[in-house]
Amino acid sequence: MKTLGFAWGIGGILLLLLFAVVRLGPMALELAALELGQMHWFALALSILYMAYAEGYKGFHLGFAPRVVARASYLSANPRPLHILLAPAFCMGYIYATPRRKLLSFGLTGMIVCFVLLVRLLPQPWRGIVDAGVVTGLVLGMASILYFLVQRLRSPGVAMNVSVDVPEEAL
Repeated sequence: MKTLGFAWGIGGILLLLLFAVVRLGPMALELAALELGQMHWFALALSILYMAYAEGYKGFHLGFAPRVVARASYLSANPRPLHILLAPAFCMGYIYATPRRKLLSFGLTGMIVCFVLLVRLLPQPWRGIVDAGVVTGLVLGMASILYFLVQRLRSPGVAMNVSVDVPEEAL
């Protein structure tokens, strides 16, 4: 049960991110068939660089990815059937988390949904430009999760320097 919760939590999140990359990738790849002007190329470079930094590094590598692996490790050490069943939601902080973590997790998800709905309204090449940046950030995010996963598997006894944000009575 311990290994199942750990693997399902991290694997489920990676599959969710991969699904987003597969859905957004074709819109970004459509840019290759379009005639782009200098302004489009500048916007594309800016989108990719900004999302690599803001989403990939600041959002995923410094925050989300280590917390996902830390929460998966916590779940492995403290398995409960419902938490294992909902391991991806557990690892993302939607369930069995501090009120602050839940608020941040749901709030960020709500912002992402609004952003997705707005970007869908953009015509090409602008939608592809934004999607290219988002895909870049998501791929870097997946790489960050895998990086922290490898770190955890190499040194299972070493405490991660990130809060698991579980309710206080659990600690």
